[in-house]
Amino acid sequence: MSSPGAHAPAVHRDYGGAKIAMWLFLFTEIILFGGLFILYSAYRSKYPHEFHAAGNELNFVIGVINTLVLLTSSLSMALSISAIQQGKRRQSMLLLAVTVVLGAVFLVNKYFEWMAKFHHGIYPNSPELLQRPPGEVLFFGLYFTMTGLHALHVIAGMIILSIMLALLARERIRQDDYIKLENGGLYWHLVDVIWIFLLPLFYLAA
Repeated sequence: MSSPGAHAPAVHRDYGGAKIAMWLFLFTEIILFGGLFILYSAYRSKYPHEFHAAGNELNFVIGVINTLVLLTSSLSMALSISAIQQGKRRQSMLLLAVTVVLGAVFLVNKYFEWMAKFHHGIYPNSPELLQRPPGEVLFFGLYFTMTGLHALHVIAGMIILSIMLALLARERIRQDDYIKLENGGLYWHLVDVIWIFLLPLFYLAA
């Protein structure tokens, strides 16, 4: 029987293993999008003029606004991690909530952009799109596939960060144990970086 003054055994936390696992997961995401980037490059080299013409139909302003939104969300994500490292839980929660809201703003902007294309009959396998040159059909096919896949990653990121927000509220993420929030931040930063590549590929196609 243990004495009253005995200390409870320390909980082992494998922070190094958690980080390595997260980086391995992110590597698989890079491979996924990397394959799509290679496919885009191959078709763009084959149909440069059609890609340029189709790219001019995208809303450059919305693309830039969404870029600024995601860059700001990356900043608020980084500041949230910095805040919990300093023991400022409420500030960390506020900044994390801002990150999630900015993700929602990005999705709303993307929704209106997609709906504008649908309104003009531009969507995968639409009669309007299939009447266009093959290069433009490929461009919009890649556009909807890659930006749609990215949007799904934004949604997944928002869900992950919302869970992190709940853990912060319950003090399951603390100044001495914030690896979950840090890994969530890594995923969110990857989502933002992918968009940085998508912007010039589609909205600045030339």
